[in-house]
Amino acid sequence: MATSVKKINTKSKAKKKVEIGRIYISASFNNTLVNITDEEGNTLVWGSAGASGFKGTRKSTPYAATTAVEKVVQEAKDNLGLKEVEVFVKGPGPGRDASLRAIKAGGLKISAISDLTPMPHNGPRPKKKRRV
Repeated sequence: MATSVKKINTKSKAKKKVEIGRIYISASFNNTLVNITDEEGNTLVWGSAGASGFKGTRKSTPYAATTAVEKVVQEAKDNLGLKEVEVFVKGPGPGRDASLRAIKAGGLKISAISDLTPMPHNGPRPKKKRRV
């Protein structure tokens, strides 16, 4: 009779403690993406309005953005000990202001807010003039 040996998984992730981080918010017209990184830019926690359970047009609401940010901020505070953040906002969507309010309400200290929205200097060539 052969005896069975159970293999024990010895690998375990050491929990990283990060007190100062960065939050990148991408607010499009259809969704709001939230990404929390450390100071080097390594992703620690991420989320979105879609990942928070919203579907369709409800994803593009300020309430969905608030819910997504609250969920991600709470996870970062509990698991990583995050206390202070720099916020980088990108995009024209309705979740811009709501996400900033949610970060403040979540108990994180905001040290800086930057707008990374791309602005065209001249833009693409316009369409030809319409002839009627």
